[in-house]
Amino acid sequence: MRGGMGSLARRKLEIEMKLAKSIFLGSAAGLVGTSVVAAADLPVKARAVEYVKVCSLYGAGFYYIPGTDTCVKLGGYLRVDTTINGGSYGQPFYAGDAGQGNRFVDSYLSRSRMGFDIDTRTASEYGTIRTFGHANLQFNNFGTSNPAVLTAPGVNSNLLNIPGGGYVAVDSVFIQFAGFTLGKSTSAYATPWNGYPGNNTSFLMGGHDSVTGVNNIQYTTEFGSGISGTLGLDDPTVFSRTAVWNTALGTAATGSGVVAYGGTRVPDVVGRMRVDQAWGLFQISAAAHAVNASYNVLGSGGAPTALSEISGHPGTKWGGSVMAALQIKNLPTGAGDDFKIDVTYSRGDTKSVISTSGPSPSFAMFGGSSLGYQSVGFGNTSDGLYLPGAGGTGGIILTTAWGIRGAFNHNWDPYWSTSLWGSFASIRYQGSANDNLTSVGTTSAKGAYCAAFAANHPGQTAGPGGAGTYSCNPDFNIMQLGVVTRWTPVKNLAFSAELGWFHLDQKMAGSSVFAPSAPKPVALYEFKDQNTAYLNLRAQRNF
Repeated sequence: MRGGMGSLARRKLEIEMKLAKSIFLGSAAGLVGTSVVAAADLPVKARAVEYVKVCSLYGAGFYYIPGTDTCVKLGGYLRVDTTINGGSYGQPFYAGDAGQGNRFVDSYLSRSRMGFDIDTRTASEYGTIRTFGHANLQFNNFGTSNPAVLTAPGVNSNLLNIPGGGYVAVDSVFIQFAGFTLGKSTSAYATPWNGYPGNNTSFLMGGHDSVTGVNNIQYTTEFGSGISGTLGLDDPTVFSRTAVWNTALGTAATGSGVVAYGGTRVPDVVGRMRVDQAWGLFQISAAAHAVNASYNVLGSGGAPTALSEISGHPGTKWGGSVMAALQIKNLPTGAGDDFKIDVTYSRGDTKSVISTSGPSPSFAMFGGSSLGYQSVGFGNTSDGLYLPGAGGTGGIILTTAWGIRGAFNHNWDPYWSTSLWGSFASIRYQGSANDNLTSVGTTSAKGAYCAAFAANHPGQTAGPGGAGTYSCNPDFNIMQLGVVTRWTPVKNLAFSAELGWFHLDQKMAGSSVFAPSAPKPVALYEFKDQNTAYLNLRAQRNF
């Protein structure tokens, strides 16, 4: 018994030893596993975060691009314009369906736009290296439902007229380095306010406006004491040319000639001297502009024919313009008030006078008449014209223009301000109104124009006559006057209302039976001065 009991005891002891060993080993494994997990959860030292730093070198709003020594500023605005009896952005009703006042025109028009700026600057041994770009995202209608306009060659109505449509417009894209500016920017010829001495509208004429940029190369020198000088070479194709007419091709019913400008051969040479002081600014600008035609013989619409090249062409004429501008600050009428004015004279460079932030317009406006079906006023813009062949003009005859515009800007208090603005511009064609009826041999600009105009406007006479007769004179003046009041309830948010008046002082006299553009009928039309007015309402938030 004792020996048997001893075996059981040993057996029991062995089992207990194995169980204890299993528990110990399991606990040890658990401890090891826990240690591994704990080791995995221990924090690892992270890389240092590069926070965006304020760059105080170039004013408020600039930050260093992380990892570089370049500073960047982002900004822009959101603007909503609504215009009654005018085009988007305050264009008066002075041409096309709007000038006719027919049933196709939109008398109520809105445009929504968001503009974006990106401005980068880097210090270097040559001074600050700057790049700047401004682009607009916008949506608006054409201002007319005329199918002939919406389906015209080159027009993509899907960009504007469909839900979800819109388009991108690029104003400025340029580099500045060591005094040079390279790219699409405001011309060196321009004033700091361009075509905006105090107005909202981008259609205040009477002087230069290249606020939406022109491809150029310019160099600026600072002489000290606020005196600077700038020379530039501007690409004239988009901004510096209006039209050269070959009057052998006649005129349209609205009196506009057929465009026969040749290709760009040389840039416009422009320059300015400017004085900036605490009292304001004074500037003198000048430009040289080459006016060149394509050929003497052209087909419909100015298209070339097989005879064009062998027909020759008139010689290039050099025109140009000069401008003086003045700004007076610190007026006794109130804090922040100022007065701006510029005066321009041009010959063969009409874009410097009949200028908008887009193309130079011509004018065809209709109104009431007690003499005929309606009255009409024409004002057609050109850099020059020519009539080839014997008895022609003997080459291009340049068009003369001059203009003046300005604004008085007054702050009533920190929240309310008003600007009173206006302009006058005059276009003159060389020669006498009746040269085409009386002259022998080489004719004048007016003579060549009036002969072309008479082909589809019968009744031209050398003197006064009855109904259906007229004396021809393509000269004209335009006048503009307006007022805008702005309310700024909080910083960078403004609401404004602008009322503008436009007057066309045309120089034709009498009446003629002719066919204007459809839907106008063939009827007796009296040549008469015309007027129009518009109201623009705007909300704008800058950021």
